[in-house]
Amino acid sequence: MASHQSHSDGSSSRTRSLSFAQAPLVKCFHEEEAPLRVVRFNGPTVGKRFYGCAHWPRTCGFFKWAEEVDEIVELQQKMFEKDVTIAELQMENDMLKRTNERLEDDLADLAIENTETKEIIGSARADRKWVAFLVFSWVFFSFILLLNKQ
Repeated sequence: MASHQSHSDGSSSRTRSLSFAQAPLVKCFHEEEAPLRVVRFNGPTVGKRFYGCAHWPRTCGFFKWAEEVDEIVELQQKMFEKDVTIAELQMENDMLKRTNERLEDDLADLAIENTETKEIIGSARADRKWVAFLVFSWVFFSFILLLNKQ
């Protein structure tokens, strides 16, 4: 790892390139990966992490504090999690719509069966009325015959 001097704002700072396995890929204005570095000179920013141009000391001027990138990564992660949640809810919604359609079809089938059952019950009642009428008429006819024989 190399130490470097920077004179961009009139003060000198020593930085060292660091590579972290979980560090996000940040590109400088050269479209190359900007290494994560740490401020090494004594001052208010000592120990603070930042991303700088990969071509230091002949830089393209790219500079970003790591905490800003970390905040962006956190927000991107939250957005990703929300996108996943939205996708899961959309899938669940689609499934519920299909279930609802099946239930509506089943309900329509049951309504048809209910109507058919009512018709059968209605015709069975009519049949019972006819049977009762026939029994009554036979009994009445038999009674009339008995009266005529006497």
